[in-house]
Amino acid sequence: MNLERVGRRYGLRGPWVLREVGLTVPVGALVRITGTNGTGKSTLLRLLAGIDAPTEGRITGRPRRTAYVPERFPVALPFTARGYLTHLGRVQGFGRAGAAAGAGEWLERFGAGPFADTPLAELSKGSSQKVAVAQALLAAPDLLVLDEAWTGLDTGARHELDRAVRERVAAGGTVVFVDHDPRRLAGEADAEFTVEEGRVRSGRPRRDDAVRARVRIVVSGGRPLPEGLPGSPSYEPGSDGTTVYAVDAAHSDGLLRALLDATWHIHELSTEGVRV
Repeated sequence: MNLERVGRRYGLRGPWVLREVGLTVPVGALVRITGTNGTGKSTLLRLLAGIDAPTEGRITGRPRRTAYVPERFPVALPFTARGYLTHLGRVQGFGRAGAAAGAGEWLERFGAGPFADTPLAELSKGSSQKVAVAQALLAAPDLLVLDEAWTGLDTGARHELDRAVRERVAAGGTVVFVDHDPRRLAGEADAEFTVEEGRVRSGRPRRDDAVRARVRIVVSGGRPLPEGLPGSPSYEPGSDGTTVYAVDAAHSDGLLRALLDATWHIHELSTEGVRV
């Protein structure tokens, strides 16, 4: 798949989130997207998956079978977990029996079998995320795009998603992913692209560029946090019982990991006023 001078902004006069992006996504590869929070990683993933269309430039060669997992899965759908996956399986060409069998298999793999007949709206965030991952893997996509898909999963489900990613690549599929944990599939990526200031380049971000940005994280709930948080973030009360942390972008992944480990709910991530 090729991106040729691709740009994306929201609204006729909105700021450019990405500009002049040119890259080739290799076939049958594991591709990691890196960069500090708020630089446009999620926008790039939505363009790759076909969720968003470019404002300028063009994308060619996207596989027909493409699946996408966002960090936040929409739960306000009138299905049970099993019913939703079975419905999607039918849409993707499976017969009723095959769709139901695939739904059950993936729910069991991710430890969500006991919740198969629970309405989506009643699932916990972690169980909802398991359904989100299962729906993407159900039809063995040629391109799988994962935007912080491990967030909210328990340890067993995270390991299972690691395994499923490796299976997709081994079967000839391409997997493009973003994850806040640098240890995720460390050393396994065939290619890596970094988003910096609306541009995309090969390799990791330069540390001096990363330090200049400031990341704002809006959170609520969770257990007490340990002393010595990464980057010594500032914090202040937000609206509706939230807390707003601010930290240098170079330390944002570490702070986000500490918040998630303490089961805090992440409402918003932003950098320099641009949400992605």
